[in-house]
Amino acid sequence: MNRLTLPVLLFVAAVTGICLGATAPLTALRLLESGASAAQIGIISALPAVGMMLAAALCARLSRHFHRRPLFQACLALCLASVALLEPVRGWLYGLAALRLGMGLGMGLVIILSEAWINELSSDQRRGQSIAVYTTAYTGSQMLGPLLISLLGTDGPHVIIAVSVALALAWLALLGLDRSDATVTDEDSPRSFSLLGFVRLAPTLCLGVLFFSFFDSVILALFPVYATANGFGPAEAALMVSVILLGDMCLQLPLGWLADRVPRAALHLACGVCVLVIGASLAWLISGSALLWPTLFLLGAAAGGTYTLAIVLIGERFRGQDLVTANAGAGLLFGLGSVLGPVVSGGLMQASSAGLPLALSVAAGVFVCTAVGGVLKPRLRRALHT
Repeated sequence: MNRLTLPVLLFVAAVTGICLGATAPLTALRLLESGASAAQIGIISALPAVGMMLAAALCARLSRHFHRRPLFQACLALCLASVALLEPVRGWLYGLAALRLGMGLGMGLVIILSEAWINELSSDQRRGQSIAVYTTAYTGSQMLGPLLISLLGTDGPHVIIAVSVALALAWLALLGLDRSDATVTDEDSPRSFSLLGFVRLAPTLCLGVLFFSFFDSVILALFPVYATANGFGPAEAALMVSVILLGDMCLQLPLGWLADRVPRAALHLACGVCVLVIGASLAWLISGSALLWPTLFLLGAAAGGTYTLAIVLIGERFRGQDLVTANAGAGLLFGLGSVLGPVVSGGLMQASSAGLPLALSVAAGVFVCTAVGGVLKPRLRRALHT
């Protein structure tokens, strides 16, 4: 294995995070400034998630017909075109829609294949730490996207140029990989299940991914609205979101280290229980508790852990084309959760002032119930056989 493979994949993940973190708010803010309706902004904002679901449907087939390096480079080229053309078509809704869909497709394939590739490179003894480094690189870089906008503004092409340069550098970095390193392990082996089969085969892992994407989209889109409705100013509400994302970024490495030393399924369940308890307490915490800020940090860490550990457990359980299919299934669920999160939570928030905590609690509760079954089933089987 080329020693550059893992650093290159981490760099590509970081660029992916910056790209998504910068272009999503940039597009929304420009649409708002141009007088687009809330419905139009919502539809355009949801299209990257739709593109990721499309990527999940195509990923297994593409990985069987193309080596990974040219496939990665084609996806990054698609993303580069989708970013570079944002300036010329900024006032054309259909053009923006096509670009955002293309961005989701390209980035979705990069994310799915990166996670599968890093899982293949990792030994089981260090799998938790390897995936945690990847998710930290992605999340930390995603936080840089809004920072770029605050520094460079939305009017000119400066943000677009910066993101385009980063994508071009990622494309060039892939040239450092040998062709042998860009080949799927056991790529000619048949897959033993479909995308829907993955849901039946590993429901806990599926719900871990689905819950995190639900959580992530709700926090980014609706938590500032919830905090503002509870008496906080816009700046404080935005800071709360940053604290949640900071917890997600900072504590994935310790969780990854722990995942290599304790039963991973039990740790996965513990993360879900933590989110459930905090979600159920959120209405009380936001009413003036001194514990609010540290609890938000912990909330981000535990929610991020449900995703990190799901990817770790996928790598522990699957190999070859099955690993690619499982990661594609995770990508499909991530896109689905990103669409469902704002829709479900927005409806509950309209019906009740505690709608957002209720949405998080119910979603976390469904995951916890499934994870409990995943932890107890092997123990029951061992007990019955003894």
